[in-house]
This record gives sequence, structure tokens and C-alpha cells, in this order.
Amino acid sequence: MNQPAPESPGPATHPLVVASIVATAFFMENFDSTVIVTALPRMAEAFGTTPVALSLGLTAYILALAVTLPASGWIADRWGVRNVFMAAIAGFTVASILCGLAQSLPQFVAMRALQGIAGALMSPVGRLVMLRSTDKKDLVRAMNFVTAPGLIGPVVGPPIGGFIATYADWRWIFFLNLPIGIIGLALVWRFIPQITPGERRSFDALGFCLNGLGLGALLFGLDLVGHAGGWRLVGLAVAAFGIVMGWLAVAHYRRVDKPLVDLSALRIKSFRIATLMGGSLFRLAMAAPIFVLPLFLQVGLGHSAFMSGMIILAHTGGDLGIKVITTQSLRYFGFKKLMIYSAAAFAVLIAACGFITPDTPLSLVVILLLLAGAVRSLQMTSLGALQFADVPRDQMTGASTYAGVNQHVTRAVGIAFAALLLNVAPAMRGEAGADPSLFDFRLAFLASALLSLAAVARYFTLADDVGAQVSAGRHGG
Repeated sequence: MNQPAPESPGPATHPLVVASIVATAFFMENFDSTVIVTALPRMAEAFGTTPVALSLGLTAYILALAVTLPASGWIADRWGVRNVFMAAIAGFTVASILCGLAQSLPQFVAMRALQGIAGALMSPVGRLVMLRSTDKKDLVRAMNFVTAPGLIGPVVGPPIGGFIATYADWRWIFFLNLPIGIIGLALVWRFIPQITPGERRSFDALGFCLNGLGLGALLFGLDLVGHAGGWRLVGLAVAAFGIVMGWLAVAHYRRVDKPLVDLSALRIKSFRIATLMGGSLFRLAMAAPIFVLPLFLQVGLGHSAFMSGMIILAHTGGDLGIKVITTQSLRYFGFKKLMIYSAAAFAVLIAACGFITPDTPLSLVVILLLLAGAVRSLQMTSLGALQFADVPRDQMTGASTYAGVNQHVTRAVGIAFAALLLNVAPAMRGEAGADPSLFDFRLAFLASALLSLAAVARYFTLADDVGAQVSAGRHGG
């Protein structure tokens, strides 16, 4: 078999060009995962079912993504990062069109599963494209570009989905991905260079099965736990089974020479703290408010769905607005101080959200969410860059795969944890099934604040100059 050509500079390899192209794919995935939420009732009517039953489409996507994602690194090394990235974009686009053409619930669920498989390749392989095409001195700027779609998509998705479902055919929600996918493919073909695949290794079938069972059962179980009723006990049992399978998968990865998911990067302290320990705690703290805020503004404060969406825009505005000074902030404070300060500030601000009442001036609510979004952005960009600051290039594939799995799992756990709090609190008052009260929302916000403070404690163990080659590097164009 002919070996692939060595990595070449290509027609344009400026780090911001590469990051912008990767961000296009990330936006498509993040936008798609949220845009259908407000359209579920209309879609259920078309399929002759209920919105609750249609949630199977959401679950199928997450499960397919979770099962496939650990194999993304092996697939990228086997067939080439650029080739797999293009195939993932094409597959996601085609699956989107098929979702829009689905005529029944089983067809829709199957197509969403195909989307999940393609999405599992888009995120980590896209990250590999950026990491292998970007010098470490440009990593922070590149991360700013790549993380922006993850902040915009979940906010603009629901209102756009609701608008399309109300004033047009819901199928256009999925057809929107066609032009985005075509543009993304053209940009990758034109600007992303051929990147030499990593080491060829045999496929770890046992590791894939253990990992798939573990992640699939854990995420599905947590989804059940977040719902009221008898399904909660079933969810706990399924999640416990997933944890056992995950433990067996980790034991397997440590025992074999060529595991499906390479855990060797966890020996690097900066990667371990930013991904598994402090980073996971903060991502849990961040995920819960994403779920709680819309409910709090509508159920707790009585705002309309449209008004709550407009208020949440302030949260995203803080995320995006602070990015113009993220690089300078990292160079001035360094990773350790900036991560400690931003996580502590997020804890204070998100705890303060729990004390908002219907009488709180709207301007104060907007300012509070704007600041919380800004410090969250500083934290997430710092974590994203620090994860890979000390990782050698030959370990990037394993590190990127593990980071992707960790990100999706912690997001699911954070949302399930928040949902559990909001369901259990009324039940403990003898009001099972009732809407959460302001006090219940306060508990959820305070729990997020405590998780963020726990992350701060882990950051104190970092060296003062950690990631200096990234934060102190020259970032000129």
C-alpha cells in the first residue's frame, strides 16, 4: 500500500484560515443539535406521534455520537485526517437531508443516528485538523475561532427552529445544512493541506464494544434519570451498568499496547487537569445553567419564550465580546491565574442568578448574564488551549479523542444533574410533578457554583508557568 504524501503547507495554512474552516463544521453540528427542539410538536404532528416519542430522535443522535466518537482517532489515523474530515462533513450533510425527507418516526430516528455517527467524526477530527496545522504559539487565537460556534449555535438554534416551524415547513430546518455543508467541503478541499496520518494500528474491537456499551448506557441512563416517574430507578440501573462497562474499558486500555482510546496524555499534568479533573468540574458547572436558564426565565420569572431567548443572548454576547481580549488576558495573567479568577468569578455570578426574583430589574439580570458569559468564555478558551499545550504531536490523536469523549459525557451529566435537582426538589416537598419554584432553581444555580469552586481547587495544583509557551508566545499574523 502506498504511503500518504508527507504533510505539505498547502495553498494557505494561516492558523485563522484553518480554524475558521473547522469552525464552520462545528457551527453546523452545534446549530443542528439545538435547532429542532422548538420544532418537535410540529414534527410530531407530521409523523402522527407525540413530542415525547419524538425525543427518541435526540437520544439516537447522542447515543450514536457517544458510541462512535472513541473510534474517531483510529479512523483518522487509518485514512487521513483531511479525508475523514471531508467525509464527516459530507455524511452529516447527507444525513440532514434524509432527516428532512423522513416520512415516519423510525426513519427519522435512523437518520438521526447517521447524523450522530458523522458528528462523532466531525468534532474530534476537525480539532485534529486544527491542532496538526497550527503552531502552539497560535493555539489560543485558533481556539477562540473554533469555540465561537459552540457558543452561538445553542442560542440561535431554538428561535430559528421555532420560526421555521411556525411560518414554514419544519423540514427546512434540516435542509439548511445543505449550503453550509457544501461551503465547508469546498473550503476544506481548497485550503486544508493533506495531513500525514498517524501510526497505523489494528482496530481494538473489544475496547470499542466496552466503550460503546459504557458510554451508551451511561448517557441513556442519565437521560432517564432526569425524568420524573418510575423511569428514574431504571435510569440509575442503566447508568450504573454504563459506569461498570466504562471501568472495564479503562482497565482494558491500560492493559493493551494499541488501545482504541490512548490514555497516555493523562500522564501530562496540564492535560489531566484541563480535561479530566478541574476541566470536567467546570464543564459540569457550565452545562447545568445552559439547561436551567431557559426554564428559570420562563417558569420561574414568567417571561415568554421569545423574551427568555433574547435575555439569554446577553449570556452569549458576553461569551463572544470577551474574545477580543482573551489572548491578551492569557499573556498578562498566564493560564493558572486566569483559570482560577474566571472559575471563581463564574461561581459568584451563577450563584447570584439564584437570587433573581420577578422584581429584579431586567437591566441587572442582563448585566449579570453578560458578565457570567464573559468569564465562562475566558475559562473555556483557557481550558481548550491548555489541554494540548504540552501534548506532543504524536499523542495529539489520542488526546483529542479522549477530550472529545470527556466533553460530551460531562455535558450530558451536567444537564441530567440539573434536571434531577429540579425534579427531586418539588417531590421532597410532596409536590411531585409540579413546576420548580424559585427556591428549586436557586438550589440548581448554587450546585453549579459549588462545582465551579471545586474546579478552582484543582487549578491551584498547576505550576505557575504552566502553558507558558502558548500564553506567552507571539500571536502576530
